[in-house]
Amino acid sequence: MRVLLVMDPYIKVPPDHYGGIERVVSDLADGLGARGHEVTLWAAPGSTTAARLRTFGHEGEWTRWSNARNVLTTSRWFWRESNAFDVIHNFGRLAYLASVLRRDVPKVQTYMRRVNPRNMRMARRAGARRLHFTAVSDAIRRTGSPGGGRWSVIHNCARPCLYTPRYDVDAATAPLVFLGRLERCKGAHTAIDVARKLRRPLVIAGTISNLPEERDYFTRELEPHFSDPLVRYVGPVDDRAKNELLGRAAALLSPIEFEEPFPVVLPEALMCGTPVIAFRRGGMPEGIDHGRTGFLCDTAEEMADLVQRLPSLDRRMCRAEAERRFSDEVVIGQYVALYEQLLAT
Repeated sequence: MRVLLVMDPYIKVPPDHYGGIERVVSDLADGLGARGHEVTLWAAPGSTTAARLRTFGHEGEWTRWSNARNVLTTSRWFWRESNAFDVIHNFGRLAYLASVLRRDVPKVQTYMRRVNPRNMRMARRAGARRLHFTAVSDAIRRTGSPGGGRWSVIHNCARPCLYTPRYDVDAATAPLVFLGRLERCKGAHTAIDVARKLRRPLVIAGTISNLPEERDYFTRELEPHFSDPLVRYVGPVDDRAKNELLGRAAALLSPIEFEEPFPVVLPEALMCGTPVIAFRRGGMPEGIDHGRTGFLCDTAEEMADLVQRLPSLDRRMCRAEAERRFSDEVVIGQYVALYEQLLAT
C-alpha cells in the first residue's frame, strides 16, 4: 500500500524527549516500511524517518496563524498529490483533511486527546467520504462517538527492542519514578506526597512547560521539594536514559488529575518489566491489569498503600503483557488490518 502519514509540525518525529504522538507516528512509519509498504510522512522540520519525508511548519510554533498556514500548506499538497496514496492517515488536526474529505481515498483520523464531537458532525456536513476515526483508548472514543462516524480503538505502542526488562529489582526498596510533563494535571506533586509519606526515594523526569501557570506550578509546588534527599529531579530524558530510569524503578507512579487518553509511558514502563500505579481515570484502566501489571486507585492514600503491595507483582508478567498488547508490531498490525478493511469497503 501507498500510505501517507500526517503529523502536526509542533514536535519533530521522532522526538528527542517529550512527544508521545510523535513517537508512535515514528514507529508506525518505520514499521510500515519494514513490511514493504510505501510510506510518506509529512511532519515538522528536523524529523528523521526511513519513509519519504516532507516537512512543513515550524517546530514549536502553535498559534492561530501557524495553524491556518499549516492547513493551507497541506491542502495545497493534497490538491497536487492525493491520488498518489492508497490511504491517508492523519494524526494532526482534522482540518488538514478538509480538501480531501469528499475524495474517494480512504482516510483515517487518529485522536490521542479528548475529542469535540462537533468535528465529526462538521466533517459529515462537509460531505466526508470513507473517513474512519480511531482513538488511542475507549475512553477517548467515547468523547467523540456522540458526533457519529465509524470508530475503532487502537492503543499506543512501544518498541520492545528499546527497553531492557529487569526482573531482579527489589520492589520493596527500589526508587519510585514519575515521568511526564511537569504540569499540574499529570500529578507530580501527588507522587512526591506518596514517596515522602512512605520514605521511599522518588526520581522525577520530564519537561517543564512553557505556559506561565505551569511554570509557576513547577516553581512553587515541585522545585522546593528537590532539596529533600528522597526527591530527585533529573530533567528530560531520551530513550536511553528512559530505559535505565524505568528499568530500575519499583514502579511508575501516575496520579493523573485529568482524563489521560493513553500515555506512551505506560507501555514503555511495562516493557521494562516495571509495574504502573495510576489513578483510575481516562484510558489508564485499559492499559493496567489491576493486580497483575500494576494497580489502579483513586486517592494518594490508596496509592501509598498499593506501593506496599508491589512485591506481589511479577515483573515478567508486565513485559509479557506489554509485548502481547502494546508492541509496535502488534499495533502496526492493527493499523494495517484497518487500512485493508477500508480499501476493501
